[in-house]
Amino acid sequence: MKQSLIYIVVFLMSISAKASFILLPMDETTQQNHLKAYGITYWCLNKDYKASWLLNYRGGSFLLPDADEIRKECKIRGVSFEVLSDSEQIAILDEISSPSQNMESVILEKAPKIAVYTPKGKQPWDDAVTLVLTYAEIPFTPIYDEEVLSDQLLLYDWLHLHHEDFTGQYGKFYAAYKNTPWYIEQKKDSEALATKLGYSKVSQEKGAVAKKIRDFVIGGGFMFAMCSATDSFDISLTADGVDICEAMFDGDASEPNYQSKLNYGNSFAFKGFTLERRPEQYEFSDIDMTTKRRITPDKDYFTLMEYSAKWDPIPSMLCQNHTQLVKGFMGQTTSFDSALIKSNVLIMGTCEFNGEARYIHGEKGKGMFTFFGGHDPEDYQHQVGDPPTVLDLHPNSPGYRLILNNVLFPAAKKKKLKT
Repeated sequence: MKQSLIYIVVFLMSISAKASFILLPMDETTQQNHLKAYGITYWCLNKDYKASWLLNYRGGSFLLPDADEIRKECKIRGVSFEVLSDSEQIAILDEISSPSQNMESVILEKAPKIAVYTPKGKQPWDDAVTLVLTYAEIPFTPIYDEEVLSDQLLLYDWLHLHHEDFTGQYGKFYAAYKNTPWYIEQKKDSEALATKLGYSKVSQEKGAVAKKIRDFVIGGGFMFAMCSATDSFDISLTADGVDICEAMFDGDASEPNYQSKLNYGNSFAFKGFTLERRPEQYEFSDIDMTTKRRITPDKDYFTLMEYSAKWDPIPSMLCQNHTQLVKGFMGQTTSFDSALIKSNVLIMGTCEFNGEARYIHGEKGKGMFTFFGGHDPEDYQHQVGDPPTVLDLHPNSPGYRLILNNVLFPAAKKKKLKT
């Protein structure tokens, strides 16, 4: 009888100690591949596993159910994980739920369908988001103007824009690259596409694309933009119906006094900006701080804001990281003049030296958008024609983590923003 009781006790203890959860820690010292950890979480959601994002717990860790195939996938992809018992999981969630802790557990419901706005032909620069999605093994669909104008954005939850120009000025590359084969070919292809789609000018066709993207966000979509796509998108919306292009771009002169005809009410994030009129200047407007900043590369960092995870889970999700200090990086649009950002837009990352905004977020209609200044978080001054960044060398990149926060963000069960 006594021996039977011992067997029962041992059996019950083994059940209680049985692993039921997997934790993907996202702190600085434990996780060997932060970027691929997002891919594992997305993979689980795609397979209908339940998942939780533990905001501010060990760098924004992910909690997954314990399954052999999840463990195997983590090992294949080189992602660090910890196996938790029921009691350990309960203890973690109790700690997170404590009012004294700036933490929160957010349920991730389903894998978002991702579209990346990119032209069909190879460009002389690389897209950081495409690079990191590929590296993290998160599936996405490339789309371009034809798909956008035929309302195919309705098929997706999340859209990325990168080094694009929605103003019809071909990225303001005229002065430096007007005689290069890739620029000539790009201009020719853009004009042919505009004609095919029924527009007499590239600027008009790109303006129509920008408005379709605007409608996608207003209808409930999520948009993430980097580099020149941030300000050129807002400029296109603000200059709707106004010709701001000079003759070398569209064959005729710009409209007289076009600056006074801008409608800032149409823009997502920026107000009161002044357009750069000179076609030979590699700049769209004074929104961008690239030529105005005086920061040496060794001091170029920006700080992520800290939000209440329980009251403001949206910006908290977008700022999850294993460090609050992120290395800066440049681009055609490096950062944003804080004085030109609308008051209803959150500034989530700033450079202390000059107060410039690097990382901003806002709502538009039923949807949301995030703008991230700079071109490539691990290439300080990426030049046209430079080779793409090898992310195997940067598996723990804080800057690339911010991109992936935005990728995974639409999967979360939302709470109303309080800030």
